[in-house]
Amino acid sequence: MATEVQSGDLNSANSSRLEVSIDGLTLSPDSEGEQEQAETPAARPAEQSADNPLSVDGEEGEPANSATIEKKWGFDLVELYGLALRFFKEKDGKAFHPTYEDKLRLVALHKQVLQGPYNPDASPEVGFFDVLGNDRRREWASLGNMEKDEAMLEFVKLLNKCCNLFAPFVASHKIEKEEQERKRREEEERRRREEEERERLRQEEERRRREEEERLRREEEERRQVEEERLRVEQQKQQIMAALNAQTAVQFQQYAAQQYPDSPEQQLILIRQLQEQHYQQYMQQLYQVQLAQQQAALQKQQEDAIVLSTLEASEVSAPSSGEEAPTLNGQAESTADSLEREPDLEPADEVTENGPTDSPPVIAAPSMWTRPQIKDFKEKIRQDVDSVITVGRGEVVTVRVPTHEEGSYLFWEFATDYYDIGFGVFFEWTDSTNASVSVHVSESSDEDEDEEGEGQSEEDKAKKETGKPQVDEIVPVYRRDCHEEVYAGSHQYPGRGIYLLKFDNSYSLWRSKTVYYRVYYTR
Repeated sequence: MATEVQSGDLNSANSSRLEVSIDGLTLSPDSEGEQEQAETPAARPAEQSADNPLSVDGEEGEPANSATIEKKWGFDLVELYGLALRFFKEKDGKAFHPTYEDKLRLVALHKQVLQGPYNPDASPEVGFFDVLGNDRRREWASLGNMEKDEAMLEFVKLLNKCCNLFAPFVASHKIEKEEQERKRREEEERRRREEEERERLRQEEERRRREEEERLRREEEERRQVEEERLRVEQQKQQIMAALNAQTAVQFQQYAAQQYPDSPEQQLILIRQLQEQHYQQYMQQLYQVQLAQQQAALQKQQEDAIVLSTLEASEVSAPSSGEEAPTLNGQAESTADSLEREPDLEPADEVTENGPTDSPPVIAAPSMWTRPQIKDFKEKIRQDVDSVITVGRGEVVTVRVPTHEEGSYLFWEFATDYYDIGFGVFFEWTDSTNASVSVHVSESSDEDEDEEGEGQSEEDKAKKETGKPQVDEIVPVYRRDCHEEVYAGSHQYPGRGIYLLKFDNSYSLWRSKTVYYRVYYTR
């Protein structure tokens, strides 16, 4: 038990004031003048307690008990005492100033609650001149064997009597308690709803889990089928590529050796790129052939259906044997006779001048690819002046490359500065003895034909067309982004003739194009 005594300056006017702090409670005996001043405000709480709706006493003299206290104050006795003790410690000397006797009483009641009745043997001796200590012991001893609950109740009653702010203090805590109780109920309700929601979500999750398992099972089955299909396609691709690579191995090897003569690794990389591009082109052409076959089959079915419907209509409209057939311009003719007497077509000439005989020749598909080393390519081509040509605006330049007796494949490479250009490859079936490469410039791809066709009759034009060599398209003319990459390609000789490499700038009315190209053959 800690006791602290504080006194003012002996020479000061307030030297008569003495303060004692016992267990956190401060006792200060007021002077006679201060006591007289305190009597008047102290009487006001007592007068107001009769009208205080939160009075500790029961209604109409009913003795206070736990039920009455909780009904009036909203707290049980233990909670109410705790609030009263807290209010006394925090507000003493600030919000209210109890008298010395009231403080002694409050401290004694607090000791009675904490330690029970006063026991002289258990308490240390107090000095003869310790006035405050003797007063405190005497007040504690005066409580006798007061019960703990009664001491707490007396503490609350005395504090409520001393300070009229205690009741609002308790009321505010009551509101706070009710708010906490409301929040607690809301929290319980929220938890209950959350529990119900969790149960619903658990069931929903279980349902989704079963659906997910079923979906995964189906996806796994689909993946297995897709993987089997992929393996089948990959195996088929390997077989096709093996067959294609067997045909182009020598040509691609020669081309790669010419491009990278000192780097076998670069040669292998280039060969693999060429083989992959060749395969893609082959599959694209195969798809186009299959599509054309399907369209032809569909068209044939439609034509057969039309012919069948025509025959059925003819049979229905044909006259019977006993009836006279209708006449047209005085001539009678049956439908069967008209169908049988179709005009015989004269066989066309099978051999054309300077062209292939018998069945049309089989032309292999070209191989085309690109490579990014455009700067090195153009620097190398610039060393040969004849390999750099200028295609004027609106012009078409045709490079005529005859087949070589010792060659079997033609290779070409080209690039431009800054802008794209149209490019295509054609093959002219002609037995030319001239083996040199020539360049022909025209305003457009159809210029020569238009100029030659002017002023001629249809018969002369037909004879002219008959006398011209046959030309087959190898690579259609399309605009190529050859200002960004080097465009290259190869084609197997279909026979003797002249390759026509067309650089088409007819679509450009304002810009000329510089073309860097190179052509060569391999065995």
